[in-house]
Amino acid sequence: MPRLSNLVRCVSDMTKQSSNLPESYIKRAMEQVSWQTPKAKQYRQVVVKRKKYRFTTHRPWTEQFQSQNPPGVQRAKVFMEPLLDWTFFKGDRVEVLAGPDKGKQGLVNYIVQERNWVMVEGLNCQYQFLGKKKNYPGMMMKIENPLSVTEHVALLDPSDNKPTQAEWRYTEEGERVRVSVRTGRLIPIPTLAEETPDYKSKASYAEQSKDTISDDLTQITFQPTLKTFEMDIAEKMNIKDDRVPIKTYWY
Repeated sequence: MPRLSNLVRCVSDMTKQSSNLPESYIKRAMEQVSWQTPKAKQYRQVVVKRKKYRFTTHRPWTEQFQSQNPPGVQRAKVFMEPLLDWTFFKGDRVEVLAGPDKGKQGLVNYIVQERNWVMVEGLNCQYQFLGKKKNYPGMMMKIENPLSVTEHVALLDPSDNKPTQAEWRYTEEGERVRVSVRTGRLIPIPTLAEETPDYKSKASYAEQSKDTISDDLTQITFQPTLKTFEMDIAEKMNIKDDRVPIKTYWY
């Protein structure tokens, strides 16, 4: 059994894929320095960075995430069991198993893998007044609340549209697919799972002038050889070394 973790420490792969941002940028945007030595010559420079964050519905690189994880403040621990094999994707049709919307079905439109959360379009909502002032009543907004994938929602089997558990299996060709545990039916990954801020699907994305084109990525530019860097340069420049090394002795 995986160990219960308090405060997930790293950003999940699902969040990185949906953002289409470099991992280095996400780490740099989240980075907080908890303590460091004074900048003086007599001190050895040591920097202690924050490792534990509290993940919410806000993405780790946003200002809302920073305001919920202010420097020097440790929020209450959230104990949860991280899922090793994530089976929920954006666009999946699920059924709510608990709460006021129990029995209703909808599409997943937001995923927070760090907390085992998904949001279902139009379900498990609450109403809030935003921008309320003395002379202005504000606007009522409908906000979708997250649902736990381990307790509150379940995927639908394509054969009968009933809730089921899913697991990953491999076909004879070696392809990794989602399968319904109850019926063994394949549950295809929806096309909405590929949607990012840059493109709706990978096939419809048009390469830009500053993009690295696919032909350059597949081009082989390095051939490994059993030579040192100096030997490789000398061979390319037609430099022949005829020097005889001096004899050396071990004593």
